[in-house]
Amino acid sequence: MITPEPNSPDALSEAILAEGGRERDEIIRRTQQESGLTLATAVAEADKIRREQLDSARAEAARRGELILATIPVETGRLRSARIEAMLEGIHEEARRELQACKLDGHKIVVTLAIEAIHRMPGTDFILKISTADHAVFGDKLAEEICQRAGRSLLNITIAADSTVTDAGVVVESADGFQIWDNRLLPRLERLWPELRRQIAAQTSLVGKNERAGGAV
Repeated sequence: MITPEPNSPDALSEAILAEGGRERDEIIRRTQQESGLTLATAVAEADKIRREQLDSARAEAARRGELILATIPVETGRLRSARIEAMLEGIHEEARRELQACKLDGHKIVVTLAIEAIHRMPGTDFILKISTADHAVFGDKLAEEICQRAGRSLLNITIAADSTVTDAGVVVESADGFQIWDNRLLPRLERLWPELRRQIAAQTSLVGKNERAGGAV
């Protein structure tokens, strides 16, 4: 092998090629090193993002679980209240049907309810409105009997048949028209129902004695 003379064109060419090769190798080495660092950084960043997303998903799942658990007592209470209300409404409707089909002594009902209404109303002059059917059977006998049994002096009672009174009971009106007490059985039930439903619910343990049984109790 012939060694080129120093400073000869061939020697310079070989030196330049050798230097170029070294620079190339250095560039490749640095590139590989930097690529490795970049890849490692990317892998670490991806792993960090994955952990953050996983933690976020777990936190969201826990939050939703807590929300679901929190709604259980509320939903249970709502369903229980709806069930209680349905049962009480069934009792209410049954009471209405029983009163509408009432076979009790109509005379006794009118006298009792008329006296109760009069005891709650000031004055001495009253008009007692009863159904046309009741008036035809015992209307003429009522005024004197009610006056005697009411226990109030100077009562002046007029018995009147009223076609708008179609159910059992009586509507008591003061002679001046300023006071009216509807003491028919069905309106009486509606008036007393809020307290009755509360008592029914408490006595049957549907609700506590100090709780409200829905609606306007």
